[in-house]
Amino acid sequence: MQTTPQPSPFDQSVYAVIRQIPRGRVATYAAVAGALRCRSPRAIGQALRRNPFAPKVPCHRVISSNLQLGGFQGRRDGGPAAAKRRLLAAEGVEFDAAGRLLDPARVLSAGDLTAPAAATAAVA
Repeated sequence: MQTTPQPSPFDQSVYAVIRQIPRGRVATYAAVAGALRCRSPRAIGQALRRNPFAPKVPCHRVISSNLQLGGFQGRRDGGPAAAKRRLLAAEGVEFDAAGRLLDPARVLSAGDLTAPAAATAAVA
């Protein structure tokens, strides 16, 4: 029987920030990284790729800084990308045919997100 590994403290801090993104809104990987004082948006993407708590931790609400859909479940295309688009559409977040967010007002900034107290010390 295969067990799911426990999320690292970094992953847990990412998930705590992601839980703050409400339905109908999105944040960028860079904004999540900024909230955590982490210099690597890619590290945020890797933590979300390992997310064992979806959809309770709504990783589908994180998009690329260029307001493109970005990756989902470790893929940028195919079924996972279509699933991410459907999940966001069900929340009222729409993308054009090229995968660009139609309403930039739906994007939260790093200032809208709060890192858990232990996370800012651990990631800085």
